[in-house]
Amino acid sequence: MLNNFREGLKPALQNIGKVFAATGLSANFWTGVGLGFAFASAIVYALHFEYSFIFGGVLLLISGFFDIVDGQVARITGKTSKKGAFLDSVFDKVAEVSIFLGILIGGYSQGYLVLLAIGLSLLVSYTRARAESLGVQLQGIGIGERAERLLVIAIIGMIGFDFLNYAVIIVVIIAGITFVQRVIATSKGIKE
Repeated sequence: MLNNFREGLKPALQNIGKVFAATGLSANFWTGVGLGFAFASAIVYALHFEYSFIFGGVLLLISGFFDIVDGQVARITGKTSKKGAFLDSVFDKVAEVSIFLGILIGGYSQGYLVLLAIGLSLLVSYTRARAESLGVQLQGIGIGERAERLLVIAIIGMIGFDFLNYAVIIVVIIAGITFVQRVIATSKGIKE
Protein backbone atom coordinates (compact mmCIF):
# COMPACT_ATOMS: atom_id res chain seq x y z
CA MET A 1 0.00 0.00 0.00
CA LEU A 2 2.75 2.46 0.95
CA ASN A 3 4.54 1.59 -2.30
CA ASN A 4 1.65 3.32 -4.09
CA PHE A 5 2.63 6.62 -2.38
CA ARG A 6 6.28 6.43 -3.46
CA GLU A 7 5.61 8.27 -6.72
CA GLY A 8 4.46 11.34 -4.82
CA LEU A 9 7.43 11.11 -2.48
CA LYS A 10 9.92 10.61 -5.30
CA PRO A 11 11.63 14.04 -5.05
CA ALA A 12 12.13 13.72 -1.28
CA LEU A 13 13.36 10.14 -1.63
CA GLN A 14 15.81 11.17 -4.33
CA ASN A 15 17.19 13.88 -2.05
CA ILE A 16 17.69 11.33 0.70
CA GLY A 17 19.44 9.07 -1.80
CA LYS A 18 21.76 11.89 -2.91
CA VAL A 19 22.77 12.68 0.67
CA PHE A 20 23.66 9.08 1.47
CA ALA A 21 25.21 8.41 -1.95
CA ALA A 22 27.54 11.37 -1.33
CA THR A 23 29.20 9.37 1.46
CA GLY A 24 30.59 7.00 -1.17
CA LEU A 25 29.25 4.01 0.75
CA SER A 26 27.46 1.34 -1.31
CA ALA A 27 23.77 0.51 -1.25
CA ASN A 28 24.70 -2.90 0.19
CA PHE A 29 26.41 -1.13 3.09
CA TRP A 30 23.17 0.73 3.89
CA THR A 31 21.25 -2.54 3.59
CA GLY A 32 23.56 -3.93 6.28
CA VAL A 33 23.02 -0.85 8.46
CA GLY A 34 19.26 -1.36 8.23
CA LEU A 35 19.65 -5.00 9.23
CA GLY A 36 21.85 -3.96 12.15
CA PHE A 37 19.16 -1.61 13.46
CA ALA A 38 16.56 -4.38 13.05
CA PHE A 39 18.74 -6.72 15.12
CA ALA A 40 19.17 -3.98 17.74
CA SER A 41 15.39 -3.53 17.85
CA ALA A 42 14.87 -7.28 18.23
CA ILE A 43 17.40 -7.41 21.09
CA VAL A 44 15.73 -4.49 22.86
CA TYR A 45 12.33 -6.17 22.55
CA ALA A 46 13.80 -9.45 23.82
CA LEU A 47 15.45 -7.81 26.86
CA HIS A 48 12.08 -6.37 27.92
CA PHE A 49 13.34 -3.59 30.17
CA GLU A 50 11.36 -0.49 31.13
CA TYR A 51 10.25 1.34 27.98
CA SER A 52 11.86 -1.26 25.73
CA PHE A 53 8.67 -1.20 23.63
CA ILE A 54 9.45 2.47 22.86
CA PHE A 55 13.18 2.01 22.20
CA GLY A 56 12.50 -1.10 20.13
CA GLY A 57 9.94 0.80 18.05
CA VAL A 58 12.32 3.71 17.44
CA LEU A 59 15.10 1.33 16.35
CA LEU A 60 12.63 -0.44 14.08
CA LEU A 61 11.65 2.87 12.44
CA ILE A 62 15.34 3.69 11.90
CA SER A 63 15.80 0.26 10.30
CA GLY A 64 12.89 1.04 7.99
CA PHE A 65 14.47 4.36 7.07
CA PHE A 66 17.65 2.60 5.96
CA ASP A 67 15.54 0.17 3.97
CA ILE A 68 14.51 3.21 1.92
CA VAL A 69 18.06 4.60 1.81
CA ASP A 70 19.68 1.52 0.26
CA GLY A 71 17.38 1.45 -2.77
CA GLN A 72 17.67 5.18 -3.30
CA VAL A 73 21.48 5.04 -3.13
CA ALA A 74 21.51 2.23 -5.69
CA ARG A 75 19.30 4.24 -8.05
CA ILE A 76 21.18 7.54 -7.60
CA THR A 77 24.58 5.92 -8.17
CA GLY A 78 23.28 3.80 -11.04
CA LYS A 79 24.53 0.68 -9.27
CA THR A 80 21.36 -1.36 -9.05
CA SER A 81 22.13 -5.04 -9.36
CA LYS A 82 20.48 -8.41 -9.06
CA LYS A 83 22.88 -9.27 -6.24
CA GLY A 84 21.90 -6.12 -4.34
CA ALA A 85 18.20 -6.74 -4.87
CA PHE A 86 18.64 -10.33 -3.67
CA LEU A 87 20.56 -9.28 -0.54
CA ASP A 88 18.03 -6.56 0.23
CA SER A 89 15.13 -9.00 -0.05
CA VAL A 90 16.80 -11.70 2.05
CA PHE A 91 17.97 -9.22 4.71
CA ASP A 92 14.41 -7.84 4.89
CA LYS A 93 13.08 -11.30 5.75
CA VAL A 94 15.87 -11.93 8.29
CA ALA A 95 15.08 -8.56 9.90
CA GLU A 96 11.36 -9.27 10.05
CA VAL A 97 11.81 -12.71 11.60
CA SER A 98 14.28 -11.33 14.16
CA ILE A 99 11.83 -8.59 15.20
CA PHE A 100 9.09 -11.13 15.84
CA LEU A 101 11.52 -13.39 17.68
CA GLY A 102 12.48 -10.48 19.93
CA ILE A 103 8.81 -9.78 20.61
CA LEU A 104 8.27 -13.46 21.47
CA ILE A 105 11.31 -13.71 23.77
CA GLY A 106 10.34 -10.45 25.48
CA GLY A 107 6.92 -11.90 26.27
CA TYR A 108 4.97 -9.18 24.50
CA SER A 109 2.69 -11.61 22.68
CA GLN A 110 1.60 -15.25 22.76
CA GLY A 111 3.69 -17.74 20.81
CA TYR A 112 0.89 -18.83 18.48
CA LEU A 113 0.21 -15.20 17.47
CA VAL A 114 3.89 -14.53 16.78
CA LEU A 115 4.08 -17.76 14.75
CA LEU A 116 1.03 -16.70 12.72
CA ALA A 117 2.50 -13.22 12.17
CA ILE A 118 5.84 -14.63 10.99
CA GLY A 119 4.24 -17.34 8.87
CA LEU A 120 1.74 -15.08 7.15
CA SER A 121 4.35 -12.35 6.62
CA LEU A 122 6.66 -14.83 4.93
CA LEU A 123 3.77 -16.17 2.83
CA VAL A 124 3.02 -12.62 1.63
CA SER A 125 6.64 -12.26 0.49
CA TYR A 126 6.79 -15.76 -1.00
CA THR A 127 3.57 -15.20 -2.94
CA ARG A 128 5.02 -12.07 -4.52
CA ALA A 129 8.31 -13.78 -5.38
CA ARG A 130 6.58 -16.79 -6.90
CA ALA A 131 4.05 -14.67 -8.81
CA GLU A 132 6.78 -12.47 -10.24
CA SER A 133 8.68 -15.57 -11.36
CA LEU A 134 5.53 -16.35 -13.38
CA GLY A 135 5.40 -12.85 -14.83
CA VAL A 136 2.71 -11.41 -12.54
CA GLN A 137 3.72 -8.16 -10.81
CA LEU A 138 2.40 -7.83 -7.24
CA GLN A 139 4.20 -4.76 -5.89
CA GLY A 140 1.57 -2.56 -4.28
CA ILE A 141 -1.00 -5.37 -4.14
CA GLY A 142 -2.41 -5.89 -0.66
CA ILE A 143 -3.07 -3.85 2.44
CA GLY A 144 -0.19 -5.27 4.48
CA GLU A 145 3.13 -5.28 2.67
CA ARG A 146 6.33 -5.39 4.72
CA ALA A 147 6.51 -1.64 5.33
CA GLU A 148 2.94 -1.52 6.66
CA ARG A 149 3.48 -4.52 8.91
CA LEU A 150 6.61 -3.08 10.48
CA LEU A 151 5.01 0.35 10.90
CA VAL A 152 2.14 -1.29 12.77
CA ILE A 153 4.60 -3.02 15.10
CA ALA A 154 6.73 0.10 15.64
CA ILE A 155 4.05 2.77 16.01
CA ILE A 156 1.24 0.90 17.76
CA GLY A 157 3.80 -0.95 19.86
CA MET A 158 5.25 2.32 21.15
CA ILE A 159 1.91 3.26 22.75
CA GLY A 160 2.44 0.78 25.55
CA PHE A 161 3.36 -2.72 26.65
CA ASP A 162 -0.09 -4.23 25.99
CA PHE A 163 -0.36 -2.53 22.62
CA LEU A 164 2.53 -4.54 21.16
CA ASN A 165 0.33 -7.64 21.46
CA TYR A 166 -2.47 -5.81 19.63
CA ALA A 167 0.06 -4.79 16.96
CA VAL A 168 0.97 -8.45 16.42
CA ILE A 169 -2.74 -9.31 16.08
CA ILE A 170 -3.19 -6.52 13.53
CA VAL A 171 -0.18 -7.85 11.59
CA VAL A 172 -1.74 -11.33 11.55
CA ILE A 173 -4.97 -9.87 10.14
CA ILE A 174 -3.44 -7.60 7.48
CA ALA A 175 -0.86 -10.19 6.42
CA GLY A 176 -3.62 -12.79 6.08
CA ILE A 177 -5.74 -10.42 3.98
CA THR A 178 -2.73 -9.48 1.84
CA PHE A 179 -1.87 -13.14 1.28
CA VAL A 180 -5.42 -13.81 0.02
CA GLN A 181 -5.38 -10.65 -2.13
CA ARG A 182 -2.11 -11.75 -3.74
CA VAL A 183 -3.29 -15.30 -4.38
CA ILE A 184 -6.40 -13.92 -6.10
CA ALA A 185 -4.41 -11.33 -8.11
CA THR A 186 -1.90 -13.98 -9.19
CA SER A 187 -4.62 -16.44 -10.17
CA LYS A 188 -6.25 -13.77 -12.32
CA GLY A 189 -2.92 -12.62 -13.77
CA ILE A 190 -1.52 -15.98 -14.84
CA LYS A 191 -1.97 -16.54 -18.53
CA GLU A 192 -2.16 -20.26 -19.25
